[in-house]
Amino acid sequence: MIYDLVVVGGGINGAGIAADAAGRGLKVLLAEKGDLGGATSSASSKLIHGGLRYLEHFEFRLVREALEEREVLLANAGHIIWPQRFVLPQTAAGRSTLMLRAGLFLYDHLGHRKRIPASQAVNLRRDPAGYALRPEFMQGFFYWDCRVDDARLVVLNARAAADRGADIATRTRVVSARVGDGVWRVVLDGGREGEVCARALVNAAGPWVSSFGGKLASSARSGVPLRLVKGSHIVVPRISGANDAYLCQNADGRVVFAIPYEERFSLIGTTEIAFDGDPGGVAISAEEEDYLLALARQFFAKPPERADIVWSFAGVRPLFDDDRTASAGAVSRDYRLEVNDDEGAPLLTVLGGKLTTYRRLAEAAMAKLKRYFPAMGPAWTASTPLPGGNLGAQGLEGFIRGLCREHRGFDSAFLGRLARRYGSRVDDVLGDARDMHDLGAAFGAGLSEREVIYLRDQEWARDAEDVLWRRTKCGLGMSAEQRRAAEEMIARLF
Repeated sequence: MIYDLVVVGGGINGAGIAADAAGRGLKVLLAEKGDLGGATSSASSKLIHGGLRYLEHFEFRLVREALEEREVLLANAGHIIWPQRFVLPQTAAGRSTLMLRAGLFLYDHLGHRKRIPASQAVNLRRDPAGYALRPEFMQGFFYWDCRVDDARLVVLNARAAADRGADIATRTRVVSARVGDGVWRVVLDGGREGEVCARALVNAAGPWVSSFGGKLASSARSGVPLRLVKGSHIVVPRISGANDAYLCQNADGRVVFAIPYEERFSLIGTTEIAFDGDPGGVAISAEEEDYLLALARQFFAKPPERADIVWSFAGVRPLFDDDRTASAGAVSRDYRLEVNDDEGAPLLTVLGGKLTTYRRLAEAAMAKLKRYFPAMGPAWTASTPLPGGNLGAQGLEGFIRGLCREHRGFDSAFLGRLARRYGSRVDDVLGDARDMHDLGAAFGAGLSEREVIYLRDQEWARDAEDVLWRRTKCGLGMSAEQRRAAEEMIARLF
C-alpha cells in the first residue's frame, strides 16, 4: 500500500495533522513509538490560552491566533475544554499596574470573544477569590482562559483521524526512511512491522524531531535551530480556598500557575529550564520542586509542603529558537514548518507550537503540502466538533442533565465525570448498562471494566499507565494499594 502521508509522532501536532489530512481525503498513517500524547503533549499546564505573558515579548500575532483558537476549540470540544477564571494578584516586584491593565486590555480585544468574559480589577480583601492568598495581596485582576485535558485532546484527534480512514500505529518506531522511486520508503518496527511507502513524510516527533531527522539523508534534514525547554509540574491536594486559578508573578520574571485540577487537587507549574538530555527519561528535579513550593509559600495563606505532593510530571518542549540569546522562558512558542523535497519526495518538519494552536498548525501544514496533493479537500476542522463534542445547544452542563435523566441507575457525579471524558460518546462507553453492576469489575475512582475495554478497543490504550494517567486521571483518586490492584486487573484485560 502507498500512503499519501506518513506522520511520525503521535503528540498533538502529529495527531492534529493526521486528522486534518484524513478529513481532506488523504490516505494517512500515524506512527508513534510510544503512546499517543505520551510525552510533551500530556505534560503541559493543561491550558487552552492566548498566552498573556507573550504580549510583553510583542508576539501579538501568536496571541491573536491563540485567542481565536480558544473560541474554536471551546465550541468543538466543550467536553474536555472548560472556561476558567484566573486571579492575577498584584505584587510589588511584579509587572506594574499600568502594564497589567494594558496587557489585559489587549488580551480582551486581540481575539473576538464569544464565550469568554472580559477581565476586571478585583479587591482581593473583599472578594472570596482572595481568601486563598496571603493577606498582603490586596488588589489584582480577574481574567479568563480555558483548562483542557491535554492527553484526551491528542487521543480525540487520533480518533477523528481514524474515523476518517487513517491508520493509527502506536508502539511503532520508525527505524529508517529513505526515498526510492519518488516515494518515501519507511521501515517500521514494534506494533506494526515492515516497510510502507508514502508520497510525503511528516516529522512531528516533538523533542525527538532532530534525532529522527538524523535518520534521513543529509539533504533532507532540517537546519532550523531548536531549543529544548523542560517544564515540570506538581499536583497537591486542593489549596485551601483556591477554587479559581491563580497566575503568580515571581520576582525572577517567571509566572507560575496554580490551577484547580480534577475534583480535589491543585496543579502548580511550570518551571522553564534549558534541557539537553534524553527527553524520554525526563522527570522533575528536587530543585524544581523547591522552586514551585517556594513560590506557593509566597502567595498562598496555606501553601502545600513537599509531603503533600501526590503526583509530579515533566516534559520537554521543542521550541523554534529564533533568538539564541533569549532565556528559556522568553523563547517563542510560535511554530515553524519547513518543506524539503531535495530527495525527490516532500518532507515536512514541524518545530515548536503549543496545544492551543495545534489546529491552525495542522491547517498551515496542509497548505504547505497542497502543491503535492492538488486534489485534496478544503479545510474543515474549524467547524467540526471533535469526537464527543456534539453536546447540543445547552452545552456540557445541559448535556450532563440530559444524561442523568436518561441513565437514572447511575450516580450523577459518575455520569458527569464520564461526560467530561467522552462527551456525546458516553453511550458508546456505557452500552446497554443500566447501573454500575452492569459495568463489570470496579477498579477504583469510578473506573470500570467496561470503560477500560472501551479505551483498549477505541482509544489505543495498551497498559495501565495509558488508562490511569492519560486516558483518565483515575490514578490520582486511588490509594497505592488500589493502583496496584488496578494495574494487575488492567494487565489481564490487555
